[in-house]
Amino acid sequence: MGRTRPKTKKVKPVITENTAESAAPPSVPALLEKAQELIVRCEYELAGRFASRVLEREPGNVEAKEILGVVQLETGELEAAKQTFLSLIPPSPGAPSVPPPSAHLYLAQLSDDDPHLALKHYQAAVDILSAQLKGKERAVDLVGATDDESELKRNIVRALIGMVEIWMDPSYDLCFDPAAEKTCEDLINLALQTDPGNTEALQTLASVRMSQQRPDDAKACLEQAWSQWKDLDLDDPRLPPIPSRLSLVKLFLELELYTPALLVLQGIMATDDQEVEAWYLEGWCFYLMAEQAQESGGKLDELTWEDLARDARDCLETCQMLHINQEHPDKPLLEHVRELIAKLEALGIQPSPEKEGSDEEGGWEDVEGSDDEDGDVEMS
Repeated sequence: MGRTRPKTKKVKPVITENTAESAAPPSVPALLEKAQELIVRCEYELAGRFASRVLEREPGNVEAKEILGVVQLETGELEAAKQTFLSLIPPSPGAPSVPPPSAHLYLAQLSDDDPHLALKHYQAAVDILSAQLKGKERAVDLVGATDDESELKRNIVRALIGMVEIWMDPSYDLCFDPAAEKTCEDLINLALQTDPGNTEALQTLASVRMSQQRPDDAKACLEQAWSQWKDLDLDDPRLPPIPSRLSLVKLFLELELYTPALLVLQGIMATDDQEVEAWYLEGWCFYLMAEQAQESGGKLDELTWEDLARDARDCLETCQMLHINQEHPDKPLLEHVRELIAKLEALGIQPSPEKEGSDEEGGWEDVEGSDDEDGDVEMS
C-alpha cells in the first residue's frame, strides 16, 4: 500500500504593510538624500545615477540638477556642468525665479577664461545670499544666530574672496587696473563686516598687505586668523578646511614664519597623511630653514643645516612618491619637487635610512622643543 500523498493547497502570500512599502519606489527626498551622501563619499558616478532617477520623475527638480552639475564637474565634464548650472539661471526655460546661489558660484569657477563674467556670477551669488541672510536675521532676531545663518555668512565671504582673487590674479589685466587695489580693499572690508573675524577673509587681507609691501600688517592678520583655531581639536568642525590651512602655510612661508607653518602642517598630516601639497610644503619649509641655517653659521634652533636638509629630502621624496601614485594633476609642483631633490643631491644630502618602526613624519617636532602641537608661538 503506497504512502498517502498529502493534499497541498496554494497559499496566498501575506502582504504586510512593510512589504508593500518595500515594493514601492523610493521617494524623491530619499533619492536626493542618498545622492548627497554619495557626493560626500566622492562616489560621483553613482550619485549621478540617483540624480538622474529624480530628474526622470521631476525634470525641473533644482536640487537634482545641482547634484548632477557637481557630478559632471568632478568627473571632468566641464562643458556639460556649465550647461547644467546655466539651466538653473533665468532666462533659461524652467529655471527658478531665484536661482540657487551655488549655480552662480560654480559658473564663476567655470568662467576662468572670462574674468568679467566670473565677477558677475560671484556678485549675483553675493546678492542672493545677502537677501537670504537678511531674511534669516529677521527670523532669528529674538533667539540668536543659527547654523544656517553662519553658513550663509561664510558663503558670502567665500564669494567675495573669489572676486578679490580675480582682481589680484596677474594672468588677468584687471590687476593692472588703477581701481584694483581699492576694489580689493572694499571687498575684503565687506567680507569682514559680514562675518567679523572670518579666517579666510583675514588670510586674504594678509595676502593683499603682502602685495602692498606691508609685511608687519600681514603678520598681524595671520596671527589674528590662526589664533582663532590653532588650539582646536583636529575633529572640531570649526577648524578651517585643509585647502584654507594650506593657503595659510604658504603665507607663513612667504613671511619666513617657519615654526607656525610646521605646526599647521602637523595638524593637516594628522588628519590626512596622503595630502601631496602638505608634504611638498613641509619639504619646502625645511629646505628654506636649511638655507637660513647655512647663512647663520650652520645651525637653526640647535639643528644643523644638514639635519634640516635631510628632513627636506625625506619630505620631498614622500611627496614625489604620493604625487606619482595618486596621479596628482599639479605638474609644476612635481617639477619643483624634483628640482629641489636634485639640489639636495648635489649638496650630498641623502634620504634618511629607513628604520623598522620609525615614524616617517615625526622627525621635525624637535624644531619646536615641545610635544605640544598647539602651543603658543610668537610670530616675530
